[in-house]
Amino acid sequence: MGKTVSATEAVRKFSEILNSIKYRGNHYTVLRGGKPVASISPVETPLRERTLGDIKALLKKLPRLGDEAEKFEEDLKEIIKHQPLMPEKNRWE
Repeated sequence: MGKTVSATEAVRKFSEILNSIKYRGNHYTVLRGGKPVASISPVETPLRERTLGDIKALLKKLPRLGDEAEKFEEDLKEIIKHQPLMPEKNRWE
């Protein structure tokens, strides 16, 4: 079911309405003088939320490193060597 919004409210909250349409798939009917004058809806189906269970399938789709695997491992080890140490105490406390 779609939502209704006055033309004034649509102008004031346009960015919020567009985000709602894009990310939640909401549909809006715009009213002027209490009568519907326009409808706003997604152009395409919104992306579905992913779960942790989807990770296995996503990882299988990643390309393999092949001959570059050893060089990649060396790069990672070098990066780890030069990482700054974590602070002993939380600065935000």
